[in-house]
Amino acid sequence: MASGRILVVDDEQSIVDVVTAYLRQEGYEVHTALDGPSGLKAARVLKPDLVVLDVMLPGMDGIEVLTRLRRESDVYVILLTARSEETDKIVGLSVGADDYLTKPFSPRELVARVKAALRRLHGGVSSVEAPTLTFRHVRIDTGSRQVWADADPVDLTATEFDLLKALAEYRGMVLSRERLLQLVWGYDYYGEERVVDVHIGHIRQKLGGDGFIVTVRGVGYRFVDEEA
Repeated sequence: MASGRILVVDDEQSIVDVVTAYLRQEGYEVHTALDGPSGLKAARVLKPDLVVLDVMLPGMDGIEVLTRLRRESDVYVILLTARSEETDKIVGLSVGADDYLTKPFSPRELVARVKAALRRLHGGVSSVEAPTLTFRHVRIDTGSRQVWADADPVDLTATEFDLLKALAEYRGMVLSRERLLQLVWGYDYYGEERVVDVHIGHIRQKLGGDGFIVTVRGVGYRFVDEEA
């Protein structure tokens, strides 16, 4: 059975009930909240491993909850958006969502994404065994999941770290968006590939520019820092 603490924040009780039932059946510890303020408070108190967060919430919408949460936590967040609200997806990714699902969605697909995310976050090798990827300007400690750019620490979310690590491990090679989705998100991804572009933008900003990750137009991305 799987293990992990999950917080589900949605104001539709029927969705909460179904998602909770599916996740608990897999062995997860599940907590719920039905509005934005309660969801933010629960996230701060419970410190879950993963949050399933609806955009349309009473009291405080999901984008605001996510914005506030990102100031103090890098918890993995799957955003639930209405199918017609394309802006919600982009804004949600821009303020720190790791992934999104559009309503209506399959509970089985949500469970698959949760499993993949938690397996990636918790299933790595120990810090003793994990290598440090050292380049001229960037250093990536895969055990402690810490990154430095020119000796300055860089604060990345879990997904940003995994994306940078994947690119660095294939230094000099061009990785397509599809390949990066396979390496980082770890399941058959049915969303849009722009999720990669948004996270790449975040990494570039935090590393201090786009010099380390080069866009290969029409193909994907390449990590270019030289090995130390």
